[in-house]
Amino acid sequence: MIKSLYISNYALISELNIDFDKGFSTITGETGAGKSIILGALSLILGQRAELKSVKNDAEKCVIEAVFDISDYKYLDKFLIDNDLDKENNLCIIRRELFASGKSRAFINDTPVSLIILKELSNKLIDIHSQHDNLLLSNESYQLEVVDTIAQNTDLQRIYSDSYVLWQSQLNELKKLQQIASKQASDLDYLQFQFKQLSDANLLANEQEELEQEQETLSHSEEIKTELNNVQILLDEDQSVIPMLKDVLAALSRIKTYVSTGNNWIDRIHTAYIELKDIKLEVSAFSEKVEFNPSRLEWVENRLSELYTLQKKYKVATVSELISIKDDLEKQLLRIENYDEELQALKNKIADSLDQLKINAKLLTNSRIAAIAPIEDFLKNQLIQLGIPNIQFQVQISELSDFSIRGLDEVQFLFSANKNRPVQPVQLIASGGEISRLMLSIKYLVAHKSDLPTIVFDEIDTGVSGEIAHRMGEIMHNMSKTMQVITITHLPQIAAKSKNHYRVFKDESGFHTQTFIQKLSAEERVQELAQMLSGKMLTAASLQNARDLLESKNE
Repeated sequence: MIKSLYISNYALISELNIDFDKGFSTITGETGAGKSIILGALSLILGQRAELKSVKNDAEKCVIEAVFDISDYKYLDKFLIDNDLDKENNLCIIRRELFASGKSRAFINDTPVSLIILKELSNKLIDIHSQHDNLLLSNESYQLEVVDTIAQNTDLQRIYSDSYVLWQSQLNELKKLQQIASKQASDLDYLQFQFKQLSDANLLANEQEELEQEQETLSHSEEIKTELNNVQILLDEDQSVIPMLKDVLAALSRIKTYVSTGNNWIDRIHTAYIELKDIKLEVSAFSEKVEFNPSRLEWVENRLSELYTLQKKYKVATVSELISIKDDLEKQLLRIENYDEELQALKNKIADSLDQLKINAKLLTNSRIAAIAPIEDFLKNQLIQLGIPNIQFQVQISELSDFSIRGLDEVQFLFSANKNRPVQPVQLIASGGEISRLMLSIKYLVAHKSDLPTIVFDEIDTGVSGEIAHRMGEIMHNMSKTMQVITITHLPQIAAKSKNHYRVFKDESGFHTQTFIQKLSAEERVQELAQMLSGKMLTAASLQNARDLLESKNE
């Protein structure tokens, strides 16, 4: 339950601190006094979008802080733990800060949080029913939500929605696979042509480099042969390098015993001598192979031309890349051949998922159908007490043409306040006062099935008065036995039923208009109720009527 609400620099409020108690509390005040401002500040705690105009003129920021007692709601512990939020002495403190610059911040127990987390937690703590929420009765999604709440369908709905999401993802996967298969099937001839062209080329990874080198050799064969002959002469004629090195070795051998480095010189010259002899033999062997071969040169050039043409066509620079393209084409062709099997396997999965989805949808539908009678009976009884003796109310469940994330059901509330008039969708037939009574009854019904700590009603009594208002007050009083109920009302019959009574008022005596709230004492309540009954001119009769109202709340 909410223990306190602190508001600073919000709209017409400079600073406000309200302490709340268990049970049923009402907030009254003249039209325009600022009740909606307090409600707007509380809505920010629920994560509503902040507006720049919310910050009081000339203030840098406004602060709204609500303190909740969660000692009786252990299920909230898991939420706090999962989001790394501290639990402070069974309290949960939510704070919003709005800056004149347009920025805003949110905190839970002094830990900064996103608005998503703030909304998720605050929706577990408090429900604010604004005047506009009566329009929810025309929303079939809300009507379905009411049925699911009464049927306690949280687990069934989760199981169903998981199976629905799986089924939808598989359908999307099938659609994409069919599109790919269709496109590639239409490209099959071209892919086969490309693959055959590259396969017939008999590509080898290092072939291009070897052919380019061979082309250079063949193109300059005469020049190469001439120079290699020169090399052989320079290396191995009588007065050339190798015979002279042999003489050097002989000379060094004769003096090596007299020179300390003689052996080292001999080893080094000997190494050079052997290396040059090897080079001479390799040059000689290579020279014998070199010959002008026009037919071979033509073949090499044609082969290189073929490789260059393929590289240009496929926009690559190497034969290795051409081979990679050929391998990819082979994989594509193989997959095209296997698409029928792949598509069939996926269709089998979808069929299995659809079967499970139908089972889960049926379980959900059966649970909803089972909840219809209790809902109808409860609401009829409540609405009879609220002055609609000939009430006809039905929960109609019909099957949708296709599955949705919420199931295969469409729910519609049918209503008639007269026994000689057939039921119709509630939004088409119910008056404003009837919708108010129906909405209160629904909230009362839902409160029995939920663990929500606090509910706030903003003039849910619109369109009713007299004895009906008295009975609506009784319902709110009964609701407050299991949860905290706070009601903004203009009706003294409802205000008199509350345990705690707050009055909102404006002070225009200073330079700026300001809104305040005060908790009324017993005598102040009498005067407030008397004014609500007869206006500002209090009379003995109105005061006595106010006392009678207060005394009747315990009857």
